[in-house]
Amino acid sequence: MDLKSTISLPKTSFKMKANLPQKEPQTLEWWESINVYGKIREAHAGDPTFVFHDGPPYANGNIHLGQALNKTLKDFVVKSRSMMGRDARYVPGWDCHGLPIEHRVDKELGAKKAGMHPLQVRERCRRYALKFIKVQRKEFRRLGVFWDWTLDAEEEKHDAPNRTAIYRTLDRSYEAEVIRQMGRFFTNGSIYHGVKPVHWCWSCKTALAEAEVEHADRTDPSIYVRLPVANTASRIPELDGLNVAVLIWTTTPWTLPANLAVALHAQLDYVAVRRGDAAWIVAEGLLAAVSDACGWDEPEVLARFKGAQLVGEGDDWVGEALPVDRPYLAPSGAAARPGVLILGNHVTLEAGTGCVHTAPGHGADDFNVGQRYGLDVFNPVDDAGRFAADKVNEEWLAGEFVLDANQAILADLDKRGWLVHSADCRHSYPHCWRCKNPVLFRSTPQWFVSMDATGLRQKALEQIRKTHWTPSFGEARIAQMIETRPDWCISRQRSWGVPVPIAVCGACFDEHDDAFVRDEALFAHIARIFGQEGSNAWYGVPNKDGEHRPYTSDAERRERLIPAGVVCPRCHTRDHLVLQDHIVDVWFESGASHGAVLGHDEGLPWPADLYLEGHDQYRGWFHSSLLVAVNDRERAPYRAVLTHGFTVDSDGRKMSKSLGNYVSPLELADKRGAEILRLWVSMVDFLEDMRVSEETWDRNAETYRKVRNTFRYLLGNLHEFDPVADRVPYAEMEEIDRWAVQQLEQLRQRLLQAYDRYQYHFVYHGLHHFATVTLSSFYFDILKDRLYTFPAKSPARRSAQTALWLLADGLCRLMAPILCFTAEEIWQRLEALRGNEPWTTHSVHATNFPESPVEQPDRALLDRWERLGQIRAEVNKALELARAAKTIGTSLEACVTLETPDDDTAEFLRSFGDGLRFLLITSGVELGAAGEGAFRSETIEGLVVNVRRAAGDKCERCWHYTEDVGGDGTWPTICARCVENVRTIIEQERA
Repeated sequence: MDLKSTISLPKTSFKMKANLPQKEPQTLEWWESINVYGKIREAHAGDPTFVFHDGPPYANGNIHLGQALNKTLKDFVVKSRSMMGRDARYVPGWDCHGLPIEHRVDKELGAKKAGMHPLQVRERCRRYALKFIKVQRKEFRRLGVFWDWTLDAEEEKHDAPNRTAIYRTLDRSYEAEVIRQMGRFFTNGSIYHGVKPVHWCWSCKTALAEAEVEHADRTDPSIYVRLPVANTASRIPELDGLNVAVLIWTTTPWTLPANLAVALHAQLDYVAVRRGDAAWIVAEGLLAAVSDACGWDEPEVLARFKGAQLVGEGDDWVGEALPVDRPYLAPSGAAARPGVLILGNHVTLEAGTGCVHTAPGHGADDFNVGQRYGLDVFNPVDDAGRFAADKVNEEWLAGEFVLDANQAILADLDKRGWLVHSADCRHSYPHCWRCKNPVLFRSTPQWFVSMDATGLRQKALEQIRKTHWTPSFGEARIAQMIETRPDWCISRQRSWGVPVPIAVCGACFDEHDDAFVRDEALFAHIARIFGQEGSNAWYGVPNKDGEHRPYTSDAERRERLIPAGVVCPRCHTRDHLVLQDHIVDVWFESGASHGAVLGHDEGLPWPADLYLEGHDQYRGWFHSSLLVAVNDRERAPYRAVLTHGFTVDSDGRKMSKSLGNYVSPLELADKRGAEILRLWVSMVDFLEDMRVSEETWDRNAETYRKVRNTFRYLLGNLHEFDPVADRVPYAEMEEIDRWAVQQLEQLRQRLLQAYDRYQYHFVYHGLHHFATVTLSSFYFDILKDRLYTFPAKSPARRSAQTALWLLADGLCRLMAPILCFTAEEIWQRLEALRGNEPWTTHSVHATNFPESPVEQPDRALLDRWERLGQIRAEVNKALELARAAKTIGTSLEACVTLETPDDDTAEFLRSFGDGLRFLLITSGVELGAAGEGAFRSETIEGLVVNVRRAAGDKCERCWHYTEDVGGDGTWPTICARCVENVRTIIEQERA
């Protein structure tokens, strides 16, 4: 017999070269052919639900790495919860309305847009959104993200206006839900009309939500300006006979034409300092900084006083008795009068002069303090960011873009002797998230949700405390935002979106801001129409093909959209009711998603168990969803919220194409495989920002290779194993095999806990360490001799294969949510070993995580082998030194003598019997004195290891050195152990 034929070498078609870019698309096609999502649903029918609600990305462009990270994390959640035995459905959503899409369409249309009806513009926006929903669906699918692809394709084929496999904010049912939620705010008295400062994009010509504002550095003039004040001696006698001025500071000179007052703090100490024949007022705590900036040399202090002493409080307020010379006056109205001194708690000593330039039309604090003093909300800036000619006296200001006017204003102030000092200031300034231009804070007539009129703020804060936040700082972060946020501006001046369902009375509204409809019948009527036709019904009437043509008159529109019996709440007539054209803030739209998606099907009950998005959504989707839900149902729409950081390059910079550090997830999938990206997502601690470089992908590709190699070893040694017929009972398994199964159970517990806590990096590191250290470096290393040289059907080899089977099956399931493609590839080979036809209908993803492979943990066994592992590691160090000294080549050429620190250790090693040499991968082990020059362990005190060449000859079959090689004349080149094994193999073959 050829001795090679008696060796049971690994045999598998599971190749080391994964060819992921080629194989993954094939797996996707197979999943689609069997409706894998349907299989998962069938497997978990009747199980307890786990409701994960997807936050909708914008249907705008190809997905970027951050979106790939986000969707992959969500896929981990859903797949792992399903394998935990939960009915975890997934309905991905898309945000289709609002500025990002309309901005892109505006660019495409250019000047043509001015002559187009809103219905025409909306159709272009709709087509754009649908195009990129289709693109992004394909891209998310390529990454292995599961949802009901079969139903999705069917609904897409029939252009269903309402989707159930996915959700879209342009679906008719969704738009109807937005109207219903808006109606809840209107009818309970939360919504009001007002003129207040908001972030305004002069380029996009619309108000912006807080979440639509980005901050970036910008250089602006930092100026100190003196504003003369009369009659101050009536409050501060020391100032009698002096020309007195307050000194203000600003980095937005363009807001000075809107100045109406100067605010001081009641309790701060102020000083009047001499400047020639004048006295200038500044906060004492800022005098040194002001003096340094303005070049004052030890200014003389003429008087000290509290802010309240100068300005007065309550009935003692000085009002117009101490008029302030404003830099610029309006042609008429309240803004044509002198300014006043006021008190405000927002005044601090952090920067400036302690005397705060106040323009109620351009700042939140300015507006609030102005309301207390009855100041006009004056805004001289038009929608395009230019000074309106009828609101400024200066011809050189009229029509000037405000940011371009800064230098002209400085020159004018300097000419008049009011400019004390100016310098360039680099500071953080709000910019539009879409067009990237700096935004203006300006007052405009808008519709607002009051945070306090119905207790919305307090109710939201209570729900925040009842929600589980990961990371834990999320609770304080969103609570602080809710505590301090102003009223919610919900109206936008655009075309693409769900209209705010506003009907105002044209006869009463100009004089009475409350002359608008709050009748529940109106909102129910509009929601019903939108549910049938979509929000285009706001702009037109459908023809026989369902396409809308514009209304011919306000009367036609009114009669269609305002039900009979709905009238103005002031004059009680309907003939003057007018429907305004604003669209709702897209954050309100997306915030209504829980009502549109959840609670309509027993498989998707309300509220959600989990929301998962980036940290920016504390002020975005988490925030708006909370407010909408609390107003509607007085509780949060989520039980728990999990957030992740952002992807940055190796230098910590935000990724962008212009910087050349952009990573396309689809290009990465096509080059390396989606599994490498998924493995990276599992590797990072996603609670923080995540750095990415080419080295990152190389490192993860190497990790993947090691994990794959582990499974190749497992599968290769199971090629003729029948898991039913050949399985050895746990109690009859070899000790080291029982240890391996116990190790699997320890890993299983750790990984299930990590999955439960969304700690996927613990899953990654657990799998990686188990595959490369526990198995490859220890267990597999020891196992090779038994697997390769023992008779195929021997109890000892079947014992090893039983452990390998449990490892392959268990590890495959445990890694399936992360390495979903590779787990399926492995599972199909395990299916073949079970006697089933692979690649038919059964998917690993329709199974559960493995049950415990043992009845109970065996701590003593684990401790025993951990102790051996520590000794083995020290022996390996000695063997390595011997190899370096050329004493031996391989470890099988060695015989080691172990000098133990005590009798207990010696007895422990003797308990392994003759098998100890196989555990140490040597040809001999002796216990006794190691002699001089031996390796002394620094880890285990008293352990000394001597390495010498083993006696005897090398067995041609098992490669061990023994003195019984050649003892049998039939096989003179092999050892006695191999002779016995070969004879058994021959007998088994003859039988």
